Amino acid sequence: MAQIIKGITGDWEVVIGLEVHAQVVSNAKLFSDSSTEFGAEPNTQVSFIDAAMPGMLPVINEKCVEQAIKTGLGLNAQINLESVFDRKNYFYPDLPQGYQISQFHNPIVGKGVVHIDMPDGKRIEIGVTRLHLEQDAGKSLHDQSPTETFIDLNRAGVALMEIVSEPDIRSSEQAGEYMKKLRAILRYLGTCDGDMEKGSMRCDANVSVRKVGDAKLGTRAEVKNVNSIRNLMRAIDFEAERQVSLLESGSEVVLETRLFDANTGQTRSMRSKEEAHDYRYFPDPDLLPLVFTQEMVDQIKKTLPELPDQKIERYTKQLGLSPYDSTVLVAEKTTAKYFEEVAEAVDAKLAANWITGELFGKLNKIGKEIEDSPVQPNQLAQLIGLITDNTISGKIAKQVFEIMFETGEDPATIVESHGLKQVTDTGAIEKAIDEILQQNQDKVAEFRSGKDKLFGFFVGQIMKVTQGKANPQVVNDILLQKLKG
Repeated sequence: MAQIIKGITGDWEVVIGLEVHAQVVSNAKLFSDSSTEFGAEPNTQVSFIDAAMPGMLPVINEKCVEQAIKTGLGLNAQINLESVFDRKNYFYPDLPQGYQISQFHNPIVGKGVVHIDMPDGKRIEIGVTRLHLEQDAGKSLHDQSPTETFIDLNRAGVALMEIVSEPDIRSSEQAGEYMKKLRAILRYLGTCDGDMEKGSMRCDANVSVRKVGDAKLGTRAEVKNVNSIRNLMRAIDFEAERQVSLLESGSEVVLETRLFDANTGQTRSMRSKEEAHDYRYFPDPDLLPLVFTQEMVDQIKKTLPELPDQKIERYTKQLGLSPYDSTVLVAEKTTAKYFEEVAEAVDAKLAANWITGELFGKLNKIGKEIEDSPVQPNQLAQLIGLITDNTISGKIAKQVFEIMFETGEDPATIVESHGLKQVTDTGAIEKAIDEILQQNQDKVAEFRSGKDKLFGFFVGQIMKVTQGKANPQVVNDILLQKLKG
């Protein structure tokens, strides 16, 4: 649903396009063999090429090219068999060359599409304009000295994929879902780890507003380098409101680059926004056009894993899961893997219910990801198996799960050591029922006179005396016969 801002002069619509910078998973940088490992001491992973020493010539990293092609295929995008690297000229203290090697007129990947599933069940199509390869800049460190700025060039030359969306996004919520889906696709493909905290995935948001029904796009402002999905949504909301306030007060929105301050929740002006010609793009004379064959693309396509949308379709059609559960389970590659390991051994719907219910609840409570779960997939499958073969009831299973989560023990061991095995012996259950009915003759008479709700009371008393171990179905069947008799 589009995000509508109520104004004094009418309703305003938000229009958003995102530029996502995703660090390519590769051991070496885009044009040198320097390491890309995160967390190294400053300036220990810098070659003469990265430092832009005179006479140094860049050499393309084939792995990075393959990763970009794989990502383009995962985005259902056009792969351009010939592309060109350009010099994008601008000055940053941490950009040693005084220009960035990027792509402009002829990117490696053309138009594609990402489908996002909104919480209300609606599926929205977001167009991808392009994906191009470029090198990252270094990093300016302002907190090392009160009077000086230090430069770390470890990131300089690291390969980035810039993925540019069409202005198809109409709310901060849609922007958040787009980022989640894009990150999931990249992680499934293994082309970017999607870790926004480490800076391996960053986002620039182009935000504008226009009156509802107006076909013309408004003047946009670009919010630069947002490093979390939550902050992206906050930045969009603030920026949209700011622009509406400006326009309704008779002012104009300025084409500019802005920064988001996570502490204040506000954006602030950084610099006037450059147009393409300000960067003085021209083909890099040190790099030949990047040319590869359709055969190479086809070979890479054969290596693609099953992606989120394909999994959702399989889970709903073959495993009988709801679209919502399927979407939740495929959101992270690790969650889908966990689910599939459980569902190999037990009913898929039961597996989905336990993972999205009990397991997610416990993991969220202690702030752990599913790959760090104390309960392994085979253990959860064993627990569900104990329910389906009537060894334990669903209620007892939740107690067993609590112990499993705390100790990491197998469910069968816990059931045995704690004496939690379900009572299915009809004789023992019948004896317990007779005792309860004998103790509550007055309520038996009330039930038989029409107070059907008392049935739950009797069940509760029986489960209490059997410590919850009696098979609920057997209890219900025998109790009903005796009460009606």
